[in-house]
Amino acid sequence: MPMTGPLSHERRTSNTNGVVEGVPSENLTPALSHRMKHDKSILALAVSSQYIFAGTQGGEILVYSLDTYERRRVIQAHKGSVLGLCLSQDQQLLFSSATDPIVNVWCTSSFRHLYALWSPYDIGDIFCVAYSSFHRTVYLGAQNTSIQWYDLKEKDARPRPAHASHPSQRKNRFFDSLGPGGAQTPKPFGADAKPRDAVGGQELQIDSQDIYQFAHFGYVHCMLLGKGILPEAPSEEVLVSGGGDGRILLWRIDPTRRGLISNICALEDGREEGESILSLARERSFLYSGRFDGEVNVWDLETRQLVRSLKANTGDVHTLTLGAGVLFAGGKSGVVHKFNEHYETMSTFKAHNGLILASAYTTYNDKPTLVTGGNDNTIVIWEVRDGAEPTATARRSNNDLMVESLSQFVNFRTVSSLPKYRADCRRGASYLRSVFQNFGAVTEMINTSEPYNPIVFAKFRGNPATAASRKKILFYGHYDVIPAENEHGKWKHDPFALTGEGGYLYGRGVSDNKGPIMAAIYAAHELANEQSLDADIIFLIEGEEESGSRGFEKAVQAKKDLIGDVDWILLANSYWLDDHVPCITYGLRGVIHATVQVESEHPDLHSGVDGSALLDEPLKDIVMLLSKLTGRHGKVQIPGFYDPILPLAEGEKELYTEITQTLLRNNPDLGDPEELAQSLMRRWREASLTIHRFQTSGPENSTIIPRLAKAALSVRLVPNQEASDVAAALQSFLADEFEGLDSKNKLSVTIDHQAEPWLGDYTNEIFQTLEQAISDVWAPTLTTRRPSAANALTQQTSPLTPLSPTKPSPATSNTLANSSDPEFPQSRPASSHQVQEGPVKVKPLFIREGGSIPSIRFLEKEFGAPAAHLPCGQASDSAHLDNERLRLVNLFNSKKIFKRVFWELPRK
Repeated sequence: MPMTGPLSHERRTSNTNGVVEGVPSENLTPALSHRMKHDKSILALAVSSQYIFAGTQGGEILVYSLDTYERRRVIQAHKGSVLGLCLSQDQQLLFSSATDPIVNVWCTSSFRHLYALWSPYDIGDIFCVAYSSFHRTVYLGAQNTSIQWYDLKEKDARPRPAHASHPSQRKNRFFDSLGPGGAQTPKPFGADAKPRDAVGGQELQIDSQDIYQFAHFGYVHCMLLGKGILPEAPSEEVLVSGGGDGRILLWRIDPTRRGLISNICALEDGREEGESILSLARERSFLYSGRFDGEVNVWDLETRQLVRSLKANTGDVHTLTLGAGVLFAGGKSGVVHKFNEHYETMSTFKAHNGLILASAYTTYNDKPTLVTGGNDNTIVIWEVRDGAEPTATARRSNNDLMVESLSQFVNFRTVSSLPKYRADCRRGASYLRSVFQNFGAVTEMINTSEPYNPIVFAKFRGNPATAASRKKILFYGHYDVIPAENEHGKWKHDPFALTGEGGYLYGRGVSDNKGPIMAAIYAAHELANEQSLDADIIFLIEGEEESGSRGFEKAVQAKKDLIGDVDWILLANSYWLDDHVPCITYGLRGVIHATVQVESEHPDLHSGVDGSALLDEPLKDIVMLLSKLTGRHGKVQIPGFYDPILPLAEGEKELYTEITQTLLRNNPDLGDPEELAQSLMRRWREASLTIHRFQTSGPENSTIIPRLAKAALSVRLVPNQEASDVAAALQSFLADEFEGLDSKNKLSVTIDHQAEPWLGDYTNEIFQTLEQAISDVWAPTLTTRRPSAANALTQQTSPLTPLSPTKPSPATSNTLANSSDPEFPQSRPASSHQVQEGPVKVKPLFIREGGSIPSIRFLEKEFGAPAAHLPCGQASDSAHLDNERLRLVNLFNSKKIFKRVFWELPRK
């Protein structure tokens, strides 16, 4: 029977090839937006305006943010698999059913357990649950073929059920039966205990009269509630159920009798023995049911007729979802089959490696979204790009567009250290320039000396009315990245294809430094669009930072007229100390990279034939020479090396106290606070020398005396040490020590690269502006309240003894990242150090870092402007390592912080 259903008002037709006309072919298949992995099957889904709720085989309800896909809670809800989830109409209540067999009711804002509801009889698994907000009555469909209900309006009037009536207290047919010889199998330990979060709240027991026995002649698999189902009474709310007997039943609800149901009719398809109804979905007067082997039935509720039978490539149809003018069917094969309003196939796509067991549709920030869950332990977010609303794409949020831009940016293999990627670097720079141009910025490609990569210059001009007095903020970053050849397959995903998983974006450069760059660009763009940009925002994005910023200084000096004056410098090229507390960086070490080489006039020799005490061997010489560089505990022996280093100031000492208190509050396993502070000070405030590798001439066998030996070393400098002075002292010291060896070999010491250390004034206006912006932006997300850096300077705390002679175990970046609690911070109870009174205040930690960024001190000197450094990522971001990532919430909040700083700083 030809007919047109109500899936969409928009009309489309399909051509002879089955492709739907009027929709670009690339839009027919939803785009995979994000994936969340768990360790158990996902059996049920419900989506509110804020959260995705997922019921698992392990009895948990996982709660994910719809904004950032971050896991906010793991609710230990049931002792058996969660089979059904249902939200109240106002989304204030979440109902969960399971194999316990209990229905739990949860508050969707506090995630608090409100009610536990059970039947007076053993009913087996509770496959589905539905809630009438109109009647305030909850209905459940059970394995024993019954439908049961409870009127929550009467919860306080009915007597509290006896403890013995709880399903966990009833006689178990296995554990409580007598075995051979009359022995009773003991229950396993903890069998009677409630799940961790299913405690408190009110216990409710269904009355024996509120049960419809044998509602179906088979399991009650699915239910839904709605108005407009009865043509003769469109305002009446009706319950619809589907069962293992292959029937769909419509039920009238009697509010005067505590929600009693009575059968209105059955939707019959003429079969003598129908196959199970596995899933139901409804839109206005059309009802859709899913069955075995890909069968999807379309019922007209006005005539109560089966008007269409569709064939989906899904195997058994476990889930049906309507949205964006489309019917989505998912099932046994892991495939989603997509039908339009004419019931033509729009597309099919593989969504899961296993059964699809649940799905839901929502529109979040005007973005049509499909959510699917399966027994491959994953929840997948799909962006539906061909929604019925024609302006949906035009209304996509800036956050969505930013992630899309970042995805394209990450695709470019902008590896500056490998010549084979020179063209990719140029293409990446060109793409970045196009992003600026599309947002109306003035752009220019600043060339560096060949063969180095160009610098992308861009300027967002502020309010024209203030042209003469406009302040100027310079944002510095880099588009080049560390290699990610993935030869050993350690990356979970293609490193040059942005992949969303578990609230994070994975890809090379996403954290260092492409994500922060994109956040800053979109921040400036939003202000310009809102006509709220009162400063000029100048971007200098280089392509050689990972290779020592080759050519950067000369290129910038040559283009100073183009760049103009600068009032402040901002960069975002590092990470928090752990995964919980935002930071601001006010100091970096400098670095000198050097090569030490000892070479003999004779060729490579055989140790047996030519080796003797008379022969000066280059490798021996270099080993003895390098041994002179450091003493016990790594103390550098170069004369005067430590003389320029600034002592620890009293105010800075208090910052370390604040840092250690905060880190230990989140990660108690980090140990003694004094040792932790010492470890951080040694990394940040103390210069160090490292020998990286040796290289020798000749074949690699145990008999060769190499004619040449060389070593690569680096010296990390701290503020007040001048790189040129230390480099000269290093060369002089090695030359003097080599002369003392009385060797006939030749020494050469080459300075390959050097960068100045940097120390900012964390009390100045740019740091104060950053601190306030971080506090305001992160306050809704984080719960820890701590004093500001300014207050920390006046607190009375136990003093820290800087650089004590004891040698604590170093708290490395890896230690801090690995000690981070995997649960989101809000899920941890507040410690005694946290203040929870009044509005939550979040204050960043003021930190220094042991690494080096060559350009920051140069830019300060060149433009006579103070710099500040905002770390965007977390300690566990794995920048420069496999599986580099950036948390979505960090990306979004970084954009907000940049936007506030760009807006507020000119007003200081």
